[in-house]
Amino acid sequence: MDRIERCEEKFEKLFGGKPVSNEGNDPEFMRILQRFIFGEVCYTGSLDDRVRELVAITVLTSKQALPQLKAHIGACLRIGIEAKEVREAVYQCAPFIGFPMTLNAIAVMDEVFSEHGIAMPLESEERVTEETRLSAGKGLQEPIYGQEIKNRYSWLPEGFADAVPKYLTGLCFGDFASRGGMDTKTRELLIVVLLAAMGGVEMQVRSHVAGALKVGNTKEEVICALVHAMPYMGMPRLFNALNSAKDILC
Repeated sequence: MDRIERCEEKFEKLFGGKPVSNEGNDPEFMRILQRFIFGEVCYTGSLDDRVRELVAITVLTSKQALPQLKAHIGACLRIGIEAKEVREAVYQCAPFIGFPMTLNAIAVMDEVFSEHGIAMPLESEERVTEETRLSAGKGLQEPIYGQEIKNRYSWLPEGFADAVPKYLTGLCFGDFASRGGMDTKTRELLIVVLLAAMGGVEMQVRSHVAGALKVGNTKEEVICALVHAMPYMGMPRLFNALNSAKDILC
């Protein structure tokens, strides 16, 4: 198949319709967009449609591209991704992009779930209590990242030197990474593309690439996820991410 045929096949699978031919006010732009994303990028590398769509909604959440996020959450449900996994992909963006933007994405997600007749709230995926969140967070964090953050920020003034690493452990790992609904391998891969999409956090991209490999992702899968994120975050973000972790991914 050529890329036009591949685009038609993928677009139908994800969205249940046909890509633009000459419709709308900007058919030329839409043909470029759709044929590139759905006729080329979607067929590059080993990742399946499940991971690719989770990558897409993660990047779209980070960029606050809410109309496109709505379309791709619909695509997730159309191809059989469970609502709980979509929710986890959106929820775990909060420590990285902040709560307000994550809430914007949650509002879109809930709207799509409602349109698909999904009862809310979904079944709880909490796996920790107030008493266990820190210990559970450490249990997830230290085998992958050790005490890197605690050691790196030991120079902070009294109070902050303990508080900042504690916030990371409690929030990122205790509150979010400990949740059910998504496996650790996928979580770490999505964090890599989330950080890449944010830009300006290449040190963290490099650290999480190493983490993603440690929990079972292959180098090719990490590269494929970054490449798949590229149409949604832009080529400079892809190149920055690849350059930051080149020695790890070679």
